[in-house]
Amino acid sequence: MIHSPRLTWTVGILLFLAPAVNLMWRGGTGYCFFALLLMSLVIAFTHGRGKSWFEPLCSYRWYAIGMTAFLAAIVVQQLVDGYWKPRQFDALSRFTLALPIFVMLCRIPSRQLRSIGWGCAVGALAVGVWAVIDRPAGGWTDATRLNNDYTNAIPFGDTALLLAFLSVFTFGWDRRRSRIALAIKLLALLAGGFVSYLSGTRGGWLAIPVFVILLGAQYRWFSHPKRIAVTAAILLACAAALLSTERMQHRLAAASSDLTLLQRGDEDTSVGLRLQLWQASLRLFSGHPVYGVGKGRLVDALGDLARHGVANPQIVNERAHSDFFSTIAETGTIGTICLLLFYFGNSVYFWRHRRAKDPDTRTAAYSGLAVSSSTIVFGLTIDVLVPIMVTALLALLSTAFLAMIEARRRELDAAANPRVDAR
Repeated sequence: MIHSPRLTWTVGILLFLAPAVNLMWRGGTGYCFFALLLMSLVIAFTHGRGKSWFEPLCSYRWYAIGMTAFLAAIVVQQLVDGYWKPRQFDALSRFTLALPIFVMLCRIPSRQLRSIGWGCAVGALAVGVWAVIDRPAGGWTDATRLNNDYTNAIPFGDTALLLAFLSVFTFGWDRRRSRIALAIKLLALLAGGFVSYLSGTRGGWLAIPVFVILLGAQYRWFSHPKRIAVTAAILLACAAALLSTERMQHRLAAASSDLTLLQRGDEDTSVGLRLQLWQASLRLFSGHPVYGVGKGRLVDALGDLARHGVANPQIVNERAHSDFFSTIAETGTIGTICLLLFYFGNSVYFWRHRRAKDPDTRTAAYSGLAVSSSTIVFGLTIDVLVPIMVTALLALLSTAFLAMIEARRRELDAAANPRVDAR
């Protein structure tokens, strides 16, 4: 383990700041990410002792494979197809670059890694306060959906929702379970949920039932009939309250209207255009099944379909508004395999440790599952793996939660056998 107080406290502060500033300071999470990366490389060169330093990458090999496969596939794709778009490496490189950070975090005392949970809570609270202070004169409407100046409303609302729920997931690390800590984190849940609500991101709300199920499993809400009844009553009350609001009714009515118009043959609606975009992506995949049309070439390929009259010109876009459909169109079967490896590698170890007896390990496992499952659900209706502020945050979150599992394993082994060096 790394025992330098100055270094471990610096790591803890950076892990706290990374989610805390994500929605408020452009590039803030990136600065924290690269500061941690620099520290990890310096420590690896000065303190790393051969193969043992990189042992976590072997122990969690599916995680390492999932974090590198997509980037490697795109590099090979550009070499094979003979084109060069280095911008396409940018967002996905955050996952690969997180691996040295992961190795370092595995050797940081677990108490410092807990700071990322409070960073999520502060991030949700901060953006909630900002939504209240910066409220426009006419209020937040569909014409003025809440977001910031460096991203659009959908990833903004999805990220706020994730931070909100992670505030509650990581409450398991607050050993004293103080009422103050619980109150703050519940307030963060409300603040982040309120921001997601104001952003009007309907697709992201599909993750809420998943979060609730994971929370119920983590805190054993479903272990007794009385707990199930109480949980169900609370959830029904919350759902009824939300559905009674004008904004929620308007957003759901808009989706229903789009579907009705689609059934009548009018495809030029928000839902209709998205479905057309996905159909066009499937068409591109059928024509380029192995390696797709090329990462970064989707807009040109869709434009070519539009010029030949087989696609609506309105759907010509750089992305397919879905990680899955963007992947099959741009990178074909190989890219789809890499995407599945990414999902699997970021889920499998959290799933395996979800029933750990150690509360810190169990909390990290469920928090990691919340990140991985939300990445999949959010990616159904938006390209999650494209905005750099999102990929940097996701990389740090999954890395920190998995490192907590490994750090706790080392600490528990050292406590059971004090003569064994936990390094």
